Amino acid sequence: MDHSTPSVGYSTLLRRNRNYRSLWFGEIVSLFGDWFNLIASASLISSLTESGLAVGGLFVIRMLAPFLVSPVAGVFADRFNRRRLLIASDLARAAVVTGFLFVRQPEHVWILYVLTAVQLAISGFFFPARNSMLPDIVSPGELGTANALSSATWSVMLAVGSAAGGLVAGEWGIYPAFVIDALTFLLSAFFISRIRYQPKPAEARPAGLGAALGEYLEGLKYLQAHPDIFAVSLHKAAISLTVSGVFQVITVTLAERVYVIGEGGGTSLGLLSAAAGVGTGLGPILARRFTGDRDGDLRRALSWSYVISVLGLAMTAPLAGFGVVMLGNLIRAFGGGVNWVFSTQILLKALPDRLRGRIFSTEFAFFTLGNAVSAAAGGWLLDSGLGISGSLWVITVLTMIPGLLWMLWMRSHPRTVLVDAGAELTVGPLNH
Repeated sequence: MDHSTPSVGYSTLLRRNRNYRSLWFGEIVSLFGDWFNLIASASLISSLTESGLAVGGLFVIRMLAPFLVSPVAGVFADRFNRRRLLIASDLARAAVVTGFLFVRQPEHVWILYVLTAVQLAISGFFFPARNSMLPDIVSPGELGTANALSSATWSVMLAVGSAAGGLVAGEWGIYPAFVIDALTFLLSAFFISRIRYQPKPAEARPAGLGAALGEYLEGLKYLQAHPDIFAVSLHKAAISLTVSGVFQVITVTLAERVYVIGEGGGTSLGLLSAAAGVGTGLGPILARRFTGDRDGDLRRALSWSYVISVLGLAMTAPLAGFGVVMLGNLIRAFGGGVNWVFSTQILLKALPDRLRGRIFSTEFAFFTLGNAVSAAAGGWLLDSGLGISGSLWVITVLTMIPGLLWMLWMRSHPRTVLVDAGAELTVGPLNH
């Protein structure tokens, strides 16, 4: 039996929860700038190097940096005031992204790589703290709505920010995007500072690197003792390994060499990313109408998320025209959005507060490592002779594997949920 609290509507949540509203406003402006930055960075490095591997290297760095800081980031999210950690992360990233303005020549590409690594390392602190804080500022009945709305915001900003970033890069050049990104981080910090947040009293913990490592290992031991939670935490990594990283690299090459709109394909890159944003936003919002926040239905929907992603990839792979590619990309992202939001929702409902930061940072580490490997593979596939279409067919087949494994897991393993009192409850596998 699923234990779920009746959820509120999206407008009700925004109207009555001031803290979440402030966090949401911060997300809107920060994510808008992020997608400006990504489109500009990818276009800049592609134009300076004309190399698929170089573009793949950018995405590898974007993923490896937060992976490397994840053990410390998770401990920070559980030790310190999460609101202050978010504000500090925003201010630091605002300073870092201004350095992108100095990348003007091919010999400056290393500066872009270094600054990207620093920016995304700081993001590695931001996202676990943000996910960990969400249950602290919303009620149980608001949690599923808040999680879905935040994901939809990410997706809408992917669509709007990418389209706007592609338009700016394609029509007026790349560098204004970096200035806009810095300003959005400052505005995000302002909104987050308005959150009235009283963290739960922290346990007395010894200082030092050894103590921090011990705390991170405590989170890993929790995952070892709860294989069901561990399996859920791998979904983002699975979809990033088989699809996301490769597809990001392929999208840049597709815009630059096949469907070229705007300077260096900047406009077409923005449109392709915008289609992905629409898909990731629509996916969880529409699917949640059927699943609600019920644990069993959320898990079944994860299986369907892989099926939908495969269908979208299969539509994209023949490269039958820009419109068909856009639609296939939207459908692929529809499945990816369901995967991301529903796996997060299951964890938000199942994790104890004292370990939430460390588990989310570990999940983010799995995701970023998978994306880094996938991005590197994407650059290699493009330069190996398979071409864009061949590379897309490869990842179409690979995406079937984690979906099948999850279906088998649900039929044979018990699952862990939390009841209202916060105690863990183990229930049987999903056999139907």
